[in-house]
Amino acid sequence: MRAVFLDHSGFLVETDSAALLFDWWKGELPAITPGVPLYVFASHAHPDHFDPRIFALDDGSRDVRFVFGHGIRLSARNLGRWGISPETAEKSYILKGGQSCALPRVQVEALPSTDEGVAFLVSVDGRVLFHAGDLNWWHWEGEDKAWNRNMEVNFKRYAEPLRGRRIDLALLPLDPRLGEAGFWGPEYFLNLADIRVFLPMHQWGDYDFTRKFLEKHPAFTGRTVPVERCGQSFAL
Repeated sequence: MRAVFLDHSGFLVETDSAALLFDWWKGELPAITPGVPLYVFASHAHPDHFDPRIFALDDGSRDVRFVFGHGIRLSARNLGRWGISPETAEKSYILKGGQSCALPRVQVEALPSTDEGVAFLVSVDGRVLFHAGDLNWWHWEGEDKAWNRNMEVNFKRYAEPLRGRRIDLALLPLDPRLGEAGFWGPEYFLNLADIRVFLPMHQWGDYDFTRKFLEKHPAFTGRTVPVERCGQSFAL
């Protein structure tokens, strides 16, 4: 399995029989193995996770499917605005938290998010990948205490389906804007699930934040692979 960090929360993951593209809106997309089916995921409609140009990937060169979190609307107006053909729209699936879909080679489960859209749990070629989207323990200094407490409760409730599950690759937000509270979400995920490899995302270019996370939580060093630059490739 190979993973390429594109930018922000965008990753391309390739297995023996499929290519999975997550939340790509920025960064150079590397060449994808010819003939391999492509599954394009967008967790929610925020512009740092979804760009309509992804539909251009359905250019007839391979089998392409799209999986979206709810809130990305394929209305007639949007189809026209984005230049999407009816054929491409028919290859698109929209999931709410708690829903799932079975595609050729790939099984997708959606978890609710503490922001918009969903997180994706994807099974392919005997491996399990988790892309959290914006499912995170968002704790903002200066925010109302009741809001922060409600966020904690919802985050833990939404993440509960992952308890004890083996996840071969987890793509999780490690957001420096939160300060040390940015460590809480990844720490909780890593203790909740049997995560074998953790690649940080949503770092806004501050890749040194991973070092600070590991200084605070050295027990996760063996499972955390630092992301240091756009275009970085990982053989897993």
